Amino acid sequence: MRPIPSSGEALPIVGLGSWITFNVGNDASARARCAAVMAAFFSGGGTLIDSSPMYGSSQDVIGQGLRIGHSRGESKGQKPSSVFSADKVWVAPGNRGPAQVEESRRLWGVPRFDLLQVHNLLAWQDHLPMLLRMKAAGQLRYVGISTSEGRRHDEIEQIMRSHAIDFVQLTYSLRDRRAEQRLLPLAQERGIAVIVNRPFEQGSLLRSLAAHPLPGWAAGMQLRSWAQFALAFALSHPAVTCAIPATTQVAHVRENLAVAARPLPDVQQRQRMAAATQDWV
Repeated sequence: MRPIPSSGEALPIVGLGSWITFNVGNDASARARCAAVMAAFFSGGGTLIDSSPMYGSSQDVIGQGLRIGHSRGESKGQKPSSVFSADKVWVAPGNRGPAQVEESRRLWGVPRFDLLQVHNLLAWQDHLPMLLRMKAAGQLRYVGISTSEGRRHDEIEQIMRSHAIDFVQLTYSLRDRRAEQRLLPLAQERGIAVIVNRPFEQGSLLRSLAAHPLPGWAAGMQLRSWAQFALAFALSHPAVTCAIPATTQVAHVRENLAVAARPLPDVQQRQRMAAATQDWV
């Protein structure tokens, strides 16, 4: 767990992304696999699930998974697992934002979102004030902005310096460490929570690493795979609050969640991890 700086609320450090993996349309078997992934995620202590209107059917698939989990919990006389619902607004012009947010909320089936982010800064000058008004009215708990693939760092920095946001979502991995230069230190300075997206670079990072043996010393850090190695590196930066690897496999969810139960790398270990892999990624 790590605290959200603006509130002190504790958040599990491993979340769940839904980009590509949950965009399965009406495929019943694929939707069942997504629901199983969500069930394993909640069972393992996860809470934050992230999505966007950009992600096709992902929001509806999440909503179905939440309904299935709720139904199963009720049938067993148990309280359903709680979700930290993180979604985005991604539409232009800006006056279409409220309608999109409401449609996203309907698809999820939640009374309100915990976090809404302006996705890739699209029309952020309109959407960010709207989200801040929603927060002030009690219709939303946290406000954030997002970027992907290392884009828009200059504009992200400007917003982080000049607006009272709670979260920033960005790409950070063993391969892409550009956020270390300005954005991660600024998040610490400004008290902004950081969600790391694409810690495995859609699997391409892991495919590059898989051509090499896992260092023997990783076992001493309780890291059993390249996925755990890469995820532990991203999570161990002190500015990072949560990472959201996406997957369609229950085994991978459990593998990711296991990282949160182990000591994260310290500064010297992080340096060793980066040095050992710099020629491979």
